[in-house]
Amino acid sequence: MNPPNSDTSLFHRLRFVLVETSRAGNIGSVARAMKTMGFTELVLVSPRCLDFVNDPEAVAFASGALDVLQNARVVGSIGEALEGCNFAAAVSARLREFSPPVWTPRAFAGHAAGQGEVSAALILGNERVGLPNEIVEKCNVLINIPANPAYSSLNLSQAAQVLAYECRMAAIGDGAPEPTPIGFHGDAASVTQIEGMYAHLEEALVSIGFLNADNPKKLMPRLKRLFSRAQLETEEVNILRGIARQILKRPE
Repeated sequence: MNPPNSDTSLFHRLRFVLVETSRAGNIGSVARAMKTMGFTELVLVSPRCLDFVNDPEAVAFASGALDVLQNARVVGSIGEALEGCNFAAAVSARLREFSPPVWTPRAFAGHAAGQGEVSAALILGNERVGLPNEIVEKCNVLINIPANPAYSSLNLSQAAQVLAYECRMAAIGDGAPEPTPIGFHGDAASVTQIEGMYAHLEEALVSIGFLNADNPKKLMPRLKRLFSRAQLETEEVNILRGIARQILKRPE
């Protein structure tokens, strides 16, 4: 079955983001994994192999997905990579103390396919060190592939292939869960909007002495984990920023 042509299809709403990839061949392999499942938007954050488009290994491993490889967008920060996204998913085999909610690839795929307003990003880290905590904490969810616990090592393109497959199956309606009616849905807040809210809230908490800027401990990571479970909408972010604004207006 071919991908639907609708602009609201998941095939047009999902991007794959690779962070500081070391080997050009892995970029080519991910491009191939994406194209075989119908996805085309690839974003590279500060790749360590700059001329990947002309790298013989990348071209060979892309194997017919040169269009995805050549159209890959290179950016200098995760913020740039997530512009326009309102749902970001970090992919990691390593669970974190202060991670957002942990989902399986299938749960992510069902959510992204079933919510037409979601513009999603799947973020995969460097081959050796994975994703840093500061990127994971920016995300709505952490995706952990439920592999063999005795040997759970997947290389970059294998992980991308698993994710792309699950997303394709959900997008074409094979196994996607039925949306649960929970009343009115507002517009999902973008990653940029949520990051702005965190900065605003942190400033307000410092101003009232609740957060010690010189010794913040783990307050902000805990708050980020709390809010990530809520799947914040734009209006909810605006309310929280309004509260922060009023706190900052209080006389010293």
